[in-house]
Amino acid sequence: MALFSLLMAILAERLKFLPETWQFDTLISRLHRRLWKDEFVNGQASEFQVLFALLLPAILVYLALILVSGIAWGLLTLAVWVLTAMVCFSHQEQRKAFKRYIQAACRGDTQACYRHGAELDCSSCLEAVTADELGLKVGQSVAWINYRFYGAVALYLIALGPVAAVLYCSVRYYEQMQKRGNLQLPYVDALLTVLDWLPSRIFAFGYVLAGQFSSAFNRWRKLAFDLSTPARQLVTETATEAESIPQPSSAPVCLQPTLVLLGLSKRNFILLLAAVSLLTIFGVVN
Repeated sequence: MALFSLLMAILAERLKFLPETWQFDTLISRLHRRLWKDEFVNGQASEFQVLFALLLPAILVYLALILVSGIAWGLLTLAVWVLTAMVCFSHQEQRKAFKRYIQAACRGDTQACYRHGAELDCSSCLEAVTADELGLKVGQSVAWINYRFYGAVALYLIALGPVAAVLYCSVRYYEQMQKRGNLQLPYVDALLTVLDWLPSRIFAFGYVLAGQFSSAFNRWRKLAFDLSTPARQLVTETATEAESIPQPSSAPVCLQPTLVLLGLSKRNFILLLAAVSLLTIFGVVN
């Protein structure tokens, strides 16, 4: 069930099957506005409200699974798994931002590259880097996004089911809201740190296996066993060590580092799918 749901979600995401109104961030944004309006932005939300907002989507999925359990020989349960996976995996906003970045780089529009690169990852500041470093920084953002929006969701879906995947996506959404609005929301950072700790180390090790093993493993080993290492640092630095980054070209914005790390990210996700397939064949994953 986990493998089938994951494959269907990837297929739907690649084919842009789900409209924007059915993607996770859009759905949770509508739910948030209906329940809380501007209370979070104005600092009027209590700790209970924040915690309830973080848990509510996962609770709704859990209740849906209970309601459909055993009906129609499990087909409705499978439908909930597949639909949840498809919703959690559809992130056309990030794909559009990356496409705009590539187009701006091809035009030689450095300022547009900074703007679209920042849209990819609101947690990373791109204004402080030079144009020569921009391609590498965006490539690192691609490696991080591949983990944050796909790898971590897939790992939670495989290990703990759709409820855990939705919980992770909900906490991620409020963490983005917090950064974009310069807010201080209780529980969000601590909960996301806990949720990211183990999956980031597993996914970063995939970069080790998909790239240059020796140098990447040395970097992964130094960072992974340090309990205080942030997940983004672990993922991006391991990915950077796993590939030979080409020297910047004479173009206003060099795309080679970005494309190299994009290729590594794709290989890593294929490796994850292969591992899930083997675990399913041997009965480790249901």
